[in-house]
Amino acid sequence: MFNSSTIIEYALLKEGVVTLNLYDITGRLVKQLVNEQKPTGRHKTTIDSGNLASGVYIYSLRVNDININKKLVILK
Repeated sequence: MFNSSTIIEYALLKEGVVTLNLYDITGRLVKQLVNEQKPTGRHKTTIDSGNLASGVYIYSLRVNDININKKLVILK
């Protein structure tokens, strides 16, 4: 059974501007998920993958001067 959403969880040690983007494997921006000021603490963002093709994606989380990239695989 295909799960049509994925939850990305992250925690901020200090408040800051959070940018969370989803890219396809070629580096093309697929969707901007978050672009806003967030307070200190735990946060969740849901990716609706129902309208995305099967494949490998990269999500990029940027907070202040920290950038984290992770792989996301969608199989339908």
